[in-house]
Amino acid sequence: MSQGGRRVGRRPGWLVCLLLLAPLPPQAQTNAPWGGAQEVPARYAPARVLYDVDNGGAEALGNILDRVSYLNKLYEADPFESAIVVVVHGDAIPLFGIRDFPKYRALMQRAQSLTRSGNIEFRLCRAAAGVLGYAPSDIHGFVRMVPMADAEIVRLQREGYAYMR
Repeated sequence: MSQGGRRVGRRPGWLVCLLLLAPLPPQAQTNAPWGGAQEVPARYAPARVLYDVDNGGAEALGNILDRVSYLNKLYEADPFESAIVVVVHGDAIPLFGIRDFPKYRALMQRAQSLTRSGNIEFRLCRAAAGVLGYAPSDIHGFVRMVPMADAEIVRLQREGYAYMR
């Protein structure tokens, strides 16, 4: 229908295209109705921390090593004020076995390199290792053997170590 040579009831096509191409607000683009998170600046005082590691997966241990390394960085690798102990037991023991070194070489090199700072150490359950057929001589030399992981975790917590899983 036209009115005085002009169409009535239809919007020009260019206007519709322009509206469709207009940028959406950030919330609409990302489907984030509340926007993005805000960073909270924080400094963390060095502390004593223990990680309880009993999962046998190399990927899981790699994630723990990442966390230990980053925490040590946040603590500025201060050997006088911080200490990080990784207590290894259960299915994670074979990862530290010398006989499996070719399979876990990169992972063990990372773990050993973390001990160089002086405030990170690995302690492995001798009782569980024995059940799995490992003697202390079958475990890498950067690891310290403790009689029992559970008792070591309890002892460290009594000494003020924060427990991490």
